[in-house]
Amino acid sequence: MASPSSGSSQLQNSGSEEDLRGVIDQKKLKRMISNRESARRSRMRKQNHLDKLMAQANQLREENTRILATFNITKQHYAAVEAENCVLRAQAMELGSRLRSLDEILHFINISRHGVLHDDHQMMDGSIGPWSFACMNQPITAAADDMFYY
Repeated sequence: MASPSSGSSQLQNSGSEEDLRGVIDQKKLKRMISNRESARRSRMRKQNHLDKLMAQANQLREENTRILATFNITKQHYAAVEAENCVLRAQAMELGSRLRSLDEILHFINISRHGVLHDDHQMMDGSIGPWSFACMNQPITAAADDMFYY
């Protein structure tokens, strides 16, 4: 049989163990609550970060749309300027050709007025032969649209 003092000692040990278990359970509960709160804060941070990234993505899409629209307008202006430049080059070449033809005509007119013509273009009597005006008979080509442009 057990002595009465040993029974009370077991009761005290049982009480201590229960107190210890209670303290451990309380710590577990406190840790569990802390972990839940930490997880909740982590989810909130992730959600806030995701919201910011979504807003930034939308902003970048809008900016990309604006830049693309500006690029397309600029590309259209470039194409128009390039086409106009091509037309102006063709007109400059045509005007250069006209100018050379007019210079030749003036040259032959001046020669016929002053009676000065060298080489094979002068006839025996000093007049200018009809073959020397061959360049005058060359047509001056121009598009119909250009005739009343100036």
